[in-house]
Amino acid sequence: MDIDELIELVRLHGKSVYGFCYRLTGNKEDTDDLYQEACLKAVELLPKMDASRNPKAYLISIAIRLHRNHRRKLAWRRKIAPMAELDEAATPSGPLASEATPEDAVLSLELRASIEAAAHRLNDKLKLPLYLYYTANMTVEEIASVLSIPPGTVKSRLHKARMTMRQVLEVDSL
Repeated sequence: MDIDELIELVRLHGKSVYGFCYRLTGNKEDTDDLYQEACLKAVELLPKMDASRNPKAYLISIAIRLHRNHRRKLAWRRKIAPMAELDEAATPSGPLASEATPEDAVLSLELRASIEAAAHRLNDKLKLPLYLYYTANMTVEEIASVLSIPPGTVKSRLHKARMTMRQVLEVDSL
């Protein structure tokens, strides 16, 4: 694969990879950094990339590995020198032009924020398949190849993630 083919792949799949990166990080600055690192790593791994073998999954798997490495580094640094964590408010993104009333818009924003907060509480084993399935629109088989796990494991993790989120959202709504 050459650089022109990679540029075309990023043009085709970049939006979904960026959206997935946003779901992993939760804010625009970290998303931009992760997306940029993933694209640079894809250029570095260009000789290994095969355009016929699901390049979208390959790009997302690069982003996952980079995100895991970054989290490991942060955990190691916090272990060595603990620091106070800042509370970040969940800020929903995107315009809600289709809402009929301001009350509906507020309720929709609150629901989105509570769903995002529930998803962020999940551990990576449950969170990654959930984000890949719903935000990157990947099939169970594609997720299995990205995460290097069997498809049955992907299905069980998706089920467990949905059930856990349902329980969290029910408790939060009481």
